[in-house]
Amino acid sequence: MINNKALISKWFSILFLLLYMQSTSAQTNKKYNVLFIAVDDLNDWVGPLGGYKGVKTPNIDKLAKQGMNFTRAYCSAPLCNPSRASLLTGVRPYTSGVYNNAQPFRKALPDAITLPQYFTVNGYEVYGAGKIFHERFYDSASWVVQQDRTLIGSPFALVQKFKTSENVIGAFDWYPLPVEDEETIDFKIVQKGIDFLQTKHDKPFFLAIGISKPHLPWYVPKKYFDLYPLSEIKLPKTIPDDTIDLPATGRRMAAGHGEISDPIDLHQWVVDNKKWEEAVRAYLACISFADAQLGRLMEAFEKSPYAKNTIIVFFGDHGFNLGEKRHWTKSALWESTTRSPLIIIAPGITKSNSTCERTVNLMDIYPTLIALCNFSKKEGIEATDITPLLKNPKIEWDHPSVTTMRKGNHAVRTERWRYIRYNDGGEELYDHDADPNEWNNLAKDPKYAETIKKLAEWLPKNNANPAPGINAASANNNQ
Repeated sequence: MINNKALISKWFSILFLLLYMQSTSAQTNKKYNVLFIAVDDLNDWVGPLGGYKGVKTPNIDKLAKQGMNFTRAYCSAPLCNPSRASLLTGVRPYTSGVYNNAQPFRKALPDAITLPQYFTVNGYEVYGAGKIFHERFYDSASWVVQQDRTLIGSPFALVQKFKTSENVIGAFDWYPLPVEDEETIDFKIVQKGIDFLQTKHDKPFFLAIGISKPHLPWYVPKKYFDLYPLSEIKLPKTIPDDTIDLPATGRRMAAGHGEISDPIDLHQWVVDNKKWEEAVRAYLACISFADAQLGRLMEAFEKSPYAKNTIIVFFGDHGFNLGEKRHWTKSALWESTTRSPLIIIAPGITKSNSTCERTVNLMDIYPTLIALCNFSKKEGIEATDITPLLKNPKIEWDHPSVTTMRKGNHAVRTERWRYIRYNDGGEELYDHDADPNEWNNLAKDPKYAETIKKLAEWLPKNNANPAPGINAASANNNQ
């Protein structure tokens, strides 16, 4: 006689096993969407990184709480074009020779398969709006369809309409615009992303949105300036003669101003004209404006059918100085110039409100997305898959971040140390455990010789000659 209970139990076991195998197979073959959000010139002055106490970034704060916040993420180059070109091709600046904003990466790397291209090859619908690549080198090969911001309108329309003569030093200018968000280019860029998320997609997608602020000039609606009363502005922590212990190239780098070509001491101009608080306020206003646009995008995303099966990557393309070491903007190798936000949300992998203190580089985004999306490994990527950190942010991690500023100038950043070597042999060494502001250059102290020796092992053995560029005047224009 058949034992009915045993038979029923056996069938339930078989059914459970089949369902489990089906579920596991579906999970293995599941294709996640990707929402890729780049913010221009955004340093660590955001809530999750604490670079400026009192900054108002509620949407970045919320995003960080939904996934993993990397507290030690650094760019490969502290300038828009080489940072973005390296991140999106997987090729280091010292390998490609793309060191500045006047060098088309396609001339240097004609056969490069960019991150958007690799998603297209793997069957994804790929779309982007705003600044993803450096704009003058918009790469048509990377997009089947891309709504570039120049197709939305001139990014300088409001600047040209309201520009004053008060703060004009190159692009170093700011103004509280008497307009609503809807009139700004970033609002229109984000709207393209919102429209995409509100549309049905039959294939998995890679959606890239590039927000241009807080890039100079700092022209955003007045309500964002109003968030920061001038009387409450706090200046960055500095000390007198902070550049006195720098080597000659370091002092020249401190005096340089990225895209600002005027042969003046910009920091002295800011101080003499009592503009420091105003400039800090304007930068903060632009951060809060960018945060508001992110909030619009994320609200649409959370209401979309894609909210639970999409990987989110949010990052700034490099850091930004506002008077530290008498330096303004980017194009230097210190902490403020190279550190930027990186937040990753990977369904089923990252835990909400998690933090990783290991040192990573923005270039690591490319191989990490390949791993998360189960693509075949791509050869030639000079970066590290940080998926293990997404799973366990406390694992042992021996991958310092290397940042390059022009040929032969590099910074090596570990969790404790920043070591800088310039192309003329000049050196800087900072102990972040004791000196988080990088005020004391230890490079000449003999007791740190062994530390320098170990850090120097991470410097590149070869430095490519600069790649072909366009005219020199354009090199100083970061738009």
